[in-house]
Amino acid sequence: MQLPQAPSHATHVLVAAFPTCLAADVRRVLAVVPDTGLAPMDSFEVEVQGETVDLPSRICNEEPGADSTRLLTGTQQVILHCLYSRHSAGRVRQHHLEQLMGSREPWVVPFVVQLAGEYVLEILEVIGQGLAGLAVPGSAERRLYGEFITRNPAFFARTERRVVSYWSCYYRWKYPVFGAYPGGALMEAFRAAASEHLGARWPRHTPPPLRVA
Repeated sequence: MQLPQAPSHATHVLVAAFPTCLAADVRRVLAVVPDTGLAPMDSFEVEVQGETVDLPSRICNEEPGADSTRLLTGTQQVILHCLYSRHSAGRVRQHHLEQLMGSREPWVVPFVVQLAGEYVLEILEVIGQGLAGLAVPGSAERRLYGEFITRNPAFFARTERRVVSYWSCYYRWKYPVFGAYPGGALMEAFRAAASEHLGARWPRHTPPPLRVA
């Protein structure tokens, strides 16, 4: 059950989803986000370049209008898209994710990886298309995502297990081979990025890519 929260507490929770150097920018973004009176749902911690951030699992705020967001800076726009990529409505998550796919900010990465572990097939396809550079050895995307995964092994292992669970429950009939499932292909690409960053093979928590399970 989601309980009412004081606005100041909700602000503190969402500011904690980003590095401290962005606190003023996050507060500027939250000033244009409609208030719901409800707390963000749950949260999960990850490390971003040596700093722990605490991302909400879901938010329920309505999207702000274009007039409210027009004066936000480029960084603030990205923060806004990150927050709404955690929205309770799948279509809202997908729309804001699409706006994030060109970003190379390290603090955007956990928002994208978390979505890779969710169940909406269209979102997995957006990530796969938007992170095509993961297939290129030495690419900026491989370095960015590889560093994040190696800093957060437990989070990534949990993400892998969620991908397997959703595949098995909802998509196995369509993709009998796990590696052909968009989520499975993403996990393989993320592991390749982590292996390249680490200089050694990254452990697997999913079925082998060619196995018919």
